[in-house]
Amino acid sequence: MFKSVFVKYISAFMLINILSIFLSTSVITTLVNTYDENNKSRTLANIAYSVTTFIIDDYTTSGEISFIDYLNKSVYPIKPMLDSLDGNVENLVIFIADGDGNVKLIGGAPYSDTYAGADGIVSQGEELAYPASVTAELEGSNGISRNDTLEGFFEEKHFTYIHPIRTKSGNVVGSVMTCTMVSDMDELLEAMIKTIIMSTLWLMLAALIAVYFITERLVSPIRAMSRASRAFASGRFDVRVEVNGNDEVAELAAAFNNMANSLQHSTEVQRLFLANVSHDLRTPMTIIRGYIENIQSGAIPQDKVPHYLGVISTEVQRLSRLVTSLLDITKIQAGERKFDIKPFDICEMAREIIIFSEQRLEAKKLDVSFDAERDNMFVNADRGAIHQILSNICDNAIKFSKEGGRYEISIRDVGQKTVVSVYNEGIGIAAEELPYVFDRFYKSDKSRGLDKTGVGLGLFIARTIIEAHNETIKVESEYGKWCRFTFTLQKTNRPAPTNKETETQ
Repeated sequence: MFKSVFVKYISAFMLINILSIFLSTSVITTLVNTYDENNKSRTLANIAYSVTTFIIDDYTTSGEISFIDYLNKSVYPIKPMLDSLDGNVENLVIFIADGDGNVKLIGGAPYSDTYAGADGIVSQGEELAYPASVTAELEGSNGISRNDTLEGFFEEKHFTYIHPIRTKSGNVVGSVMTCTMVSDMDELLEAMIKTIIMSTLWLMLAALIAVYFITERLVSPIRAMSRASRAFASGRFDVRVEVNGNDEVAELAAAFNNMANSLQHSTEVQRLFLANVSHDLRTPMTIIRGYIENIQSGAIPQDKVPHYLGVISTEVQRLSRLVTSLLDITKIQAGERKFDIKPFDICEMAREIIIFSEQRLEAKKLDVSFDAERDNMFVNADRGAIHQILSNICDNAIKFSKEGGRYEISIRDVGQKTVVSVYNEGIGIAAEELPYVFDRFYKSDKSRGLDKTGVGLGLFIARTIIEAHNETIKVESEYGKWCRFTFTLQKTNRPAPTNKETETQ
């Protein structure tokens, strides 16, 4: 189940959202609780301090009487004041106790009569006192803040603040305790948590729907690519992935389709290559075998034997060229071919190739042109490898030129590079085939009738050699009119003459 990227993504999204709800609820609850406790503690402390101040001031002016007698005497004036403070805190209850922690008067919230009579006075027969530990703590404290049941004093948790009432000598003669129930805050938090969870769940549902469609859009091309890859493995290269939009996924799908096009083209080229190589191997071998058998059997007259031996020699050379090309490819791919980079005159090489091709040029009545900036232009490269490239390109230019057409070799300096181009007028190359001209095993079907000796390896070798020199090669053409091959070489200065050359001069 979790092998699917889609399921993993959705599961991770849901887990993150659930953790976010839990963490946000915990954080909000803690913050609200802390804020409420601090706020109520300050409010309860302020009320307790105000009541304590009022009682001390009133007690001080009441004469030389005990604090307990003062409470008994002043209960009715104090009770209304306590009840009036109820508006500051909801459900506020105020307890006034003597020095031993015995509660004598209660005021504040309507439910204060739970602890005393309607008048707020605790009857003499009833005992309502602070725990002994609280009374002891008050002796050395300026106030006590609690959030509990006060050791069983209350049945439920309360926020409480107890302020001691001290005489001028510092003796604790009583205390004022302000408190309110916690349950109200719990109800508020419960409602708040429910609201947060419900709103978050709705938002998560909306986000889940959005993520579902977004994820599906991201994953569906990947699924399609997976299906296409399985089709490629079975030998079907015509499968393509639909490209939607212009984002990274669309770019990936487009790149995948380009790869599929390359694979399909490469497969087709290799198929044609095998057919071509089989034909090019079978034809000369059949000719060679046939002539040899005829010579051996005496079917060919003795005076004709030299002629047919020449034919056999030509066919052997053809086989040799094919094998050499295949060996060159093997060495290039294995990285075994090493290049001897030295300065040499590219113009001299071009003139040699033209002279060597003179008979073929005249046979086609081509308009030959050699255009160079200077008589001698030196480049830094492997002379033998560059001769192989230039002679191959020139040979193709002659082969595919129309009779009487223009044939030109041009050499120019451009910056630090020397640019060599070979132009011919003839059948050219179709636009759809231009991207594949330098591919391995490429051979245009349109040129099949003219190119009877090649197998589509020359230009692949040419590109590999040029790239090994860190240079570039390209082709331009207008089908049915002209074609131009261009490659670059590193420009260099004329090399210094050797001692032998100096002596000769």
